[in-house]
Amino acid sequence: MHKLAIALIIAFVLAGCGRKSSRTDFGEISDSLLSESMAISQQAMTEIIDNLSSPVEIASLLKKVGAPFSQGALANPNDLSRITTENQQALHLGIFGADLGYLNIYNKRTSVVDYLAAIRNLSENLRIGQFFDFATLKRLATNDKNLDSLIFLSVHSFNQMDDYLRTNKRGNLSALIITGTWIEGLFLATTMYEQKPHPELAERIGEQKIVLADLLLVLKNYKRDPYFNSLIDLMDPIKKLFDQVTITYELGEPEMVEENGMLVIKQNEKSHIEIKPDVLPKILEETKKLRNNLLTL
Repeated sequence: MHKLAIALIIAFVLAGCGRKSSRTDFGEISDSLLSESMAISQQAMTEIIDNLSSPVEIASLLKKVGAPFSQGALANPNDLSRITTENQQALHLGIFGADLGYLNIYNKRTSVVDYLAAIRNLSENLRIGQFFDFATLKRLATNDKNLDSLIFLSVHSFNQMDDYLRTNKRGNLSALIITGTWIEGLFLATTMYEQKPHPELAERIGEQKIVLADLLLVLKNYKRDPYFNSLIDLMDPIKKLFDQVTITYELGEPEMVEENGMLVIKQNEKSHIEIKPDVLPKILEETKKLRNNLLTL
């Protein structure tokens, strides 16, 4: 699995402008008001991020199985007037990042600009725009031959941003960015599965049971925030459906790999996903409801 930094591959680029309007404000609650449980460790968050399929990875699979590109499936980046609180901005930053990865894989260069503008606007509103070299990222984003360089810069930028948010007791925003990215990626996968059913895509959807469980553990650490409570409630129906997915593991042959200049033994394993025929359609439908509700949360 790719790290979230890769998941947000070309998320923080280009300039844009947003408009503000009146909207119910749930308020912003920082890490200082975490629930009674301990603050989330960096190691725990890293493990969750490691298990998160990137939008680029999902989009690559969609393209591989022959799923047609669908502009209508993407979130609208042109109306930021309703995205006024930090919680909303962080969540949509993740959503637009997922959409941008999807656009990039399908080489829809003309559609990229609006998403880059929205993401630049949101990152500046969240006071994290300083971590991104927008000019360089924009140049790389418009040429698919520069994908490796783009990934490197995105990884570096996101890690800096995440460290900054945690140091300044704003880890709740990192949690929302991750959540927005995951839900939008799942939405794209399920939407395309309806158009082009494929066993590999169904298996990837089933794997999300693991990520969902991890995400909910993170989100519940901020349950004193009414916004997080509402988000958790919205995710409960799909959690109950994923509870019906069975995942078993088969141990493979161990292998020697190099990590940080040292040889370590890595135990390989293969997962087997079982989704009952009547459960998958329900997951597809519930994902659609969750994502659309998320856009107005």
